[in-house]
Amino acid sequence: MGIECQSDFIKVNNKLYPCTVSAAMDLVGGKWKAVILYHLKDAHKRYTELRKELPGVTERTLSLQLKQLEEDELITRQVYGKKPPLKVVYSLTDFGRSFTPVLDAILGWGNQIAIQKGEFVNSL
Repeated sequence: MGIECQSDFIKVNNKLYPCTVSAAMDLVGGKWKAVILYHLKDAHKRYTELRKELPGVTERTLSLQLKQLEEDELITRQVYGKKPPLKVVYSLTDFGRSFTPVLDAILGWGNQIAIQKGEFVNSL
């Protein structure tokens, strides 16, 4: 029996989940969270850099996803300066870096899907 089967639920940050997969997907699931983490895995980035690297995301969605990732302690937000324009830099926390092997596996599987079932397309 795996660790995920030791009880009916697991509780993380006062949230109940039916299994460990559910808890993990709450942290990184959705269309943009893993993509944002992927873009931060090798270097810290400013908001505008992330925005350029994710042309399909709206500013509102990017802002919300960054806030959620920060609340879940996967990324850190550092503000430099005291008056506008402020310099805001995002980077992975140690907890966020622990997700890097999973990101690499997802990347490999995504590349395999693109090669076997799809195609790479330049800007529309």
